[in-house]
Amino acid sequence: MPPKAKVTREDILSACVEIIRQSGFDAVNARALASRLGCSTQPIFSHYQSMDALKDDALRYAEQVYQRYLRTDMESGEFPPYKASGMAYIRFAREEKQLFRLLFMRDRSAEPPRYDGGDFDGIVDIIQSSTGLSRERAYLFHLEMWIYVHGIATMCATSYLNWDKELISRMMTDAYEGMKLRFLSEEGET
Repeated sequence: MPPKAKVTREDILSACVEIIRQSGFDAVNARALASRLGCSTQPIFSHYQSMDALKDDALRYAEQVYQRYLRTDMESGEFPPYKASGMAYIRFAREEKQLFRLLFMRDRSAEPPRYDGGDFDGIVDIIQSSTGLSRERAYLFHLEMWIYVHGIATMCATSYLNWDKELISRMMTDAYEGMKLRFLSEEGET
């Protein structure tokens, strides 16, 4: 009888991500993974001390996928860098619905707050250089645009809407330009 194929940590993570993509994060458990891998649960727990440790790796994996979307879209030159970041966020939501939900739509009430503003430094720099807004106003500008973009992305991730790229692009430009006028006007008043 041939020896059993060895299940690697990478195999386990890959199976975990496949389950997430098909059925969502809540579907990940040791039995589902073992079934997908064609093994017992023993190899899973020989590589991971707990399911929480595996889920942490899955979160990191999802974040890496999202970062690739950002990098690809921002480097493509199809849109200005700030708009490209929003378009990437929405494209990620459309193409990786479950990974988007995992990263941006999960219950975080038991987690420490993630965004303290430092995560936005690069984006705020882009807004400052393209609008001339102060750092504080550029940060607020981004928060308001992010809420708008997140709304579109969430509707895409939940299949509530299926707008094409051109319409989304136009709507984002309209929101950006309108918000920019308002912010510049308010900044000029102070």
